[in-house]
Amino acid sequence: MKIFEYRGVEGAVYAPIVTDDDTTFETGTVKSLAGVSEIAKSTDSSNEAHYYDNIPAVVVGSTGSDEITINSSAIPLDVLAEITGQYYDEATDMMVEQERTTKYFAFGYRTKTTDGTEILVWRLKGTFNIPDSDHATEDDGTDANGQEITYTGISTTHKFTKTGKSAKAVNVGTSLDKVDTAEFFKKVQTPDSVTARA
Repeated sequence: MKIFEYRGVEGAVYAPIVTDDDTTFETGTVKSLAGVSEIAKSTDSSNEAHYYDNIPAVVVGSTGSDEITINSSAIPLDVLAEITGQYYDEATDMMVEQERTTKYFAFGYRTKTTDGTEILVWRLKGTFNIPDSDHATEDDGTDANGQEITYTGISTTHKFTKTGKSAKAVNVGTSLDKVDTAEFFKKVQTPDSVTARA
């Protein structure tokens, strides 16, 4: 048995979902999100026993959405407008807070374990919420505030060839060096695009 913990996170990126249907899963250009200090995931899931002949005979399970909490540096206005479906005017560097247009994105990042193994993650489909902002007066201290934004991850509509199912995320470990990961974050990776070294 190998014992390790998670330690470290970096390289948060996102890409818009262009097409997600029965035949195609296509994403747009990968862009940087912001600096990250912590990414936490919780999944809405439950298991319930059903009783027959006076015994618990069947367990019925369900899995819902993933809630990914991202603690980041302040998110640039153009990025924030894009990921939250609001208006950005490049000529004036102006974001207009308005009624949102719901948009779906893939979200990627890398983490690692205490033994130095990197784990590369692409979450394949979800939406970003509008983050809170906290602005405080400058004083003689060093306090400053980043932002916390939540990404709600769901399953793709598209079913991938390798698994025959839709997917919420891919996680690739590097300890066995099975995959060439040099270009992993140049584009969104799926169960079908991640392949073993030749």
